[in-house]
Amino acid sequence: MSNIAFKTGHMTNSIKPTDIKPPFDEEKSQLKVKAAENAWNTCNPELVAQAYTPDSKWRNRTEFFTGRKAIIDFLRRKWAKELDYHLMKELWCYTGNRISVRFEYEWRDAHNPVQWMRTHGNEHWEFDDSGLMRIRDMSANDYPIKESERRYR
Repeated sequence: MSNIAFKTGHMTNSIKPTDIKPPFDEEKSQLKVKAAENAWNTCNPELVAQAYTPDSKWRNRTEFFTGRKAIIDFLRRKWAKELDYHLMKELWCYTGNRISVRFEYEWRDAHNPVQWMRTHGNEHWEFDDSGLMRIRDMSANDYPIKESERRYR
């Protein structure tokens, strides 16, 4: 399992998805969210999929699927369409083995590369005892923005 490197304050940390396990407190929840943000910003489907159980259940907008292979296939399609992807995740709440986040990300549409988009949404996560995500439930909305309106670069 690969490590994800990220900065907290002045230090760079390297963690695996299984390094942060439930039950979650605020510190562990913040670390889990930051690790997810950093992994997703690599746009590497195989790396991202390592944070999920082999039989992880996903709802992503109107798509429902199960398992790492389906996650990898989905993420390949996603990042082929969403160019120059940059994501921000923010902890919303946590309890036991669950975390909820709000997120924003910006991207250019592969079918119309001059058009920037922003996506706002929420995710609800449930983890197994080893710290891998077994359920991901996501809702989001997209809208066009001008390049000058971008928040994330």
